[in-house]
Amino acid sequence: MFNMKIRIIAGQWRGRKLSVLDKPGLRPTPNRVRETLFNWLTPHLPGSKCLDLFAGSGALGIEAASRGAKRVLLVEKEFDIVQNLRQQITALNSKNIEIKHIDAIKLLQKCTPETFDIVFLDPPFEQNLLISSCNLLAPWLSQSAHIYLETDKNIDTLPSNWQIIRKQKVGQVLGILLVIV
Repeated sequence: MFNMKIRIIAGQWRGRKLSVLDKPGLRPTPNRVRETLFNWLTPHLPGSKCLDLFAGSGALGIEAASRGAKRVLLVEKEFDIVQNLRQQITALNSKNIEIKHIDAIKLLQKCTPETFDIVFLDPPFEQNLLISSCNLLAPWLSQSAHIYLETDKNIDTLPSNWQIIRKQKVGQVLGILLVIV
């Protein structure tokens, strides 16, 4: 059922391992990519509110909570993945991570927006959900929010008030950090 474990890189849960379900399309952000991303985000994390859409393994949101985010919302639609995330959060005894069992697009379309300072957007590559997610995010973003996109191809169409501040490509994964301007 579990095919791997990933470790939390830094913060209060540094070195703790998270179990990842063996499911098609579930690909946790690699340690090297997460380490670089969180080096970029370090000044913005303490006290921030983070949204991890398409949470999957929860690695990005849990890492943010470990490093001082005040609140983290993990959004995941797959029941077995949600159950695994709940077990991980319970084992960490976290009080600042909430899990919503809902499709990310439906959440963005139907729920009353809450604003977030940092958003992790890492949808399954083969489902072409990245651009539609980006287009629905505006009411969910704080004034100078940071958005991290993970994709397998270059993106040509992003909202006009999003500015790319960092990019990194590792293997087939392209990570892009943007800020609202």
